[in-house]
Amino acid sequence: MRSFDYSSLADRTWDNEILSYISKIHEYKGKQELFLRQKPVELNRLIEIAKIQSTEASNRIEGIVTTNSRLKQLVASKTTPKNRDEEEILGYRNVLNLVHENYDMIPVRSNYILQMHRDLLQYTSYSFGGQFKTTPNEIDMVLENGEKVILFKPLEPYETPDAINLICENYQKAINMGVVDELILIPCFILDFLCVHPFNDGNGRMSRLLTLLLLCRNGYLVGQYISIEKAIADTKDAYYDALQKADRGWHEGNNDPKPFIKYMLGVILSCYREFENRFNIVHDSGSKSTSYDIVKAYVVERIGKFTKQEVLIGCPSLGSSSVESALKKLVDDGTLIRIGAGRKTMYVRADSVE
Repeated sequence: MRSFDYSSLADRTWDNEILSYISKIHEYKGKQELFLRQKPVELNRLIEIAKIQSTEASNRIEGIVTTNSRLKQLVASKTTPKNRDEEEILGYRNVLNLVHENYDMIPVRSNYILQMHRDLLQYTSYSFGGQFKTTPNEIDMVLENGEKVILFKPLEPYETPDAINLICENYQKAINMGVVDELILIPCFILDFLCVHPFNDGNGRMSRLLTLLLLCRNGYLVGQYISIEKAIADTKDAYYDALQKADRGWHEGNNDPKPFIKYMLGVILSCYREFENRFNIVHDSGSKSTSYDIVKAYVVERIGKFTKQEVLIGCPSLGSSSVESALKKLVDDGTLIRIGAGRKTMYVRADSVE
C-alpha cells in the first residue's frame, strides 16, 4: 500500500495558477470577518439557502433526487421521507447540519468519519452505515453505447482501514507542522479519500461533507453561506475530469494532484466571489428604500434567463411577496421581459433582446 506523506508537499513547486488561487482565497478569508460581523439576519438566510442547495446538489450528483417542495420540507424537518432517495437526502441533511454547527469539535480521525457515514445512511435500509467496505469497488462510467469503462480501481477492503487512518494522521501532522498551505493539503486529502473509496456507498457525498469540514476547521467559512456542493454539481464534468487526471499513477505514488488542486481552488474562489456579491446586495439594501431597488440592482447584473427563486436566493434580505412585487414592476417599466407563466415563469433583461 502506498504511503501518505503530506509533509513532502512542502518540497514541491506549484505553478503560478495555483499560487494565484491561494493568494486570492487568502485575501477573501481576510475580509471574511468583516462580512460576518454585519447583517446577521440576512446572513442566516444565506445559511438556510446554502443548506438546501448543498443537500440537493450533492445528492443530485449521485442521481438521488426529489421535488423542490419536498426537499425544502425535508431540510426544514417538516416532513418524513417517503422513499429511499428521500431517506438518503435526510441523512445528508443531518450530517450537513452537524458539520455546520460542530465543525470545531469534529476532529479529522477515522472513527469520526465512520460516525458521519453512519449518520449519512441512518434512515436507509443499508446495514453497512458506519462500516468500511467489505467487498471491492471500482469507479466507472457508462458510455453512450452502454459499455461500462473502469476509470479507477480503489484499494482493497483489507487495506482500507489502515489507509484512512494514515491519511487522517498524516494530514493532521502536516497541519500541525504548518509547512504546507491548508489549501494544498485539503484537496490532496480529499483526492486520497476518493482514491481509497472506503465505503460500499456514499463515498462522493462523504468527500463533499469532508471538504466542508476541513475548510471550516481551517477558518474558510464560505461553505456555510455559499454551497460548495452546488458549485461542484454545476461543474460536474470538470470535477470528474480533474479526478481522472489526478489519480493516474496513484497506486504507485507518482500521481500529480495539481489538476484536482486547481479544480477545488477554483470552486472555493468562485464561492467566495459569490459570497461577496451577495454580501454587497445585503449591505447595499440597508441604504435602499424599496425592494424594487434591491431587486433591480440584482437583475441588471444577470445575463440570460432567470427565475423568481434565483432572485430570492440573490436577494436574501427580501421575502417572496416583495420579490414578486418588484419583478412585476420591473416588467411593467420595461426593465425585464417575462417569459412563460405559472411555475415555468422566467425573466430576462429587456436590453438583451434585439
